[in-house]
Amino acid sequence: MSQIVWIARHGNRLDFVNPDWFLTAERPYDPPLSDGGVMQAQQLGQRLKSENIAHIFASPFLRTVQTANEVAEALDLPIKVESGLSEWLNPQWMPSMPEKLPLEVLQEQYPRIDLSYTSRVIAEYPETGEKALLRSGETAKRLVDEFSEDILLVGHGASVIGTAMGLLGGTNQPEINATLCCLVKIVRQDREWIMELNGDTSHLSETEKVIRFH
Repeated sequence: MSQIVWIARHGNRLDFVNPDWFLTAERPYDPPLSDGGVMQAQQLGQRLKSENIAHIFASPFLRTVQTANEVAEALDLPIKVESGLSEWLNPQWMPSMPEKLPLEVLQEQYPRIDLSYTSRVIAEYPETGEKALLRSGETAKRLVDEFSEDILLVGHGASVIGTAMGLLGGTNQPEINATLCCLVKIVRQDREWIMELNGDTSHLSETEKVIRFH
């Protein structure tokens, strides 16, 4: 049995480009993509257009939904919003559970969101870095058990690393490269998962030189 799991991080964030945005934002811990981030997401969609992806899963944060939406437009697929792919809910970054747009409101803006899908794993605030990685890894394992076709997971730095580690297992795996709008490609061959791409950004016209997680 073979299956491909593509894992992508969201495109560039508005608050990475304009840090002052945070000071007056209605939802300061749920920034949208920057203009450059939208372009990165569109380039990601073009990169994946020829792949045989059957399902797209995205974290409920705005930047991941926006990134997934560009890919969903290119592939003509719905988006399944999955809490288990959420940002690391780090209390040192966020004083409380970050406020996000309700799914119904998100779906008005991004009609490809499938409201009939319910998250298989719920991310809970607060969490340690270890817990965030384990939660993301558990999410990936549940999704591949339930969905046997090729899938795309759109998450954050921590959830890209966590989902990849969850599938690959073991302690001798290389460090996962989770740069903005990167691609990780993991292939199941029989019972073993093999990483074929690690943080690939060859589809992007602009990349970051320093990986930022927050």
